[in-house]
Amino acid sequence: MSIITITKDNFQREVMSSRKPVLMDFWAPWCGPCKMLSPVVEEIAEEADHVKVGKVNIDEQPELAEWFGVMTIPTLILMEQGRIAGNTVGLKPKGELMKLLSQ
Repeated sequence: MSIITITKDNFQREVMSSRKPVLMDFWAPWCGPCKMLSPVVEEIAEEADHVKVGKVNIDEQPELAEWFGVMTIPTLILMEQGRIAGNTVGLKPKGELMKLLSQ
């Protein structure tokens, strides 16, 4: 499945109303660790059919970053049925991120 761009305009539809869990990657183009994590997030999007994967550019969507209390990037937040089911902050290996998805 391809990665979607999550904005404040499509958040309700793409995240809150999603039947699948949604892994949100909060990132910024100037963030080195975010650039290193991006290929891992892309792999997860391709391999994990049971999860929708979306990216939130904090420079373009500061309201979403504030709403979720994102203070450090990259931050990954897993949403299930409109609730936070898990999160992780910083650059993590793929195996650790897959554990987050299997909680």
